[in-house]
Amino acid sequence: MMQKKIRIAIVGADGRMGRQLIKAVIQTPEIILGAAIVKKNSSLIGCDIGDLIGYAKSGITITDNINQIVSDFDTLIDFTHPAGTLKYLNFCYKNKKAMIIGTTGFDHKELEIFKSAAKEIAIVHSANFSIGANIILKLAEKVTKIIGEHADIDILEKHHREKIDSPSGTALEIGKTIAKVMNWDFSQHIISSTDQLITPRLRKKIHFTALRYGDIVGEHKIIFSDIGECIEINHKVSNRLAFAQGALKAALWLRNNKYKSGYFNMIDVLNLSNI
Repeated sequence: MMQKKIRIAIVGADGRMGRQLIKAVIQTPEIILGAAIVKKNSSLIGCDIGDLIGYAKSGITITDNINQIVSDFDTLIDFTHPAGTLKYLNFCYKNKKAMIIGTTGFDHKELEIFKSAAKEIAIVHSANFSIGANIILKLAEKVTKIIGEHADIDILEKHHREKIDSPSGTALEIGKTIAKVMNWDFSQHIISSTDQLITPRLRKKIHFTALRYGDIVGEHKIIFSDIGECIEINHKVSNRLAFAQGALKAALWLRNNKYKSGYFNMIDVLNLSNI
């Protein structure tokens, strides 16, 4: 028996990530675009979604009022900003909608809100939805187990000039993965490259370097350096389609596994936990 198609609503539909998500949904046979949501007073309200992305008319009208389209979707995808995501989380919690969240920059208390809501609804929340970024998390874990005690550890990340959070959510996730393997308190073992103005280099620290320029989509490099050699793990995204495809993969994974509640990430979706 053929499974029912998933109806997706996209928040921030007029943004760069939102437009890429819309295109990816249209190209995915198992998924239907149910709704497209933009910020209040946007000039796009009332327009057909096809006009936004340069496609044929779709019959989906852009709105700023999620209450008007509550019956038009099953899963909400949000790659916007923390305040907006928390607002839509509350809506999805009350209306029993699944969520795919790619927003970063949440503090510990806000993440606890996600976990509490996930007792009632299914949530996939990841700092990075690309397959490659999650693979390098596992590679970092393996390398840390072998040489983490002796190596200098650096995480270098590059993003476009408009990205707000720094270090990136993905860089922080990599750092937390390394700290967990080392049994370190993450908050006590991180340092910005601009903070260390003394030599020699501080030991047992994860050094973060964040660069913001141009329109670079995203690049993360993990460097393990020891005397005489170093290991570099590098991942670069050249197109936001990688994030969009990962988000849709997560939505399908929730549907295929019939999850009605639970707090998951892309490591779960890709079944990388035990590798």
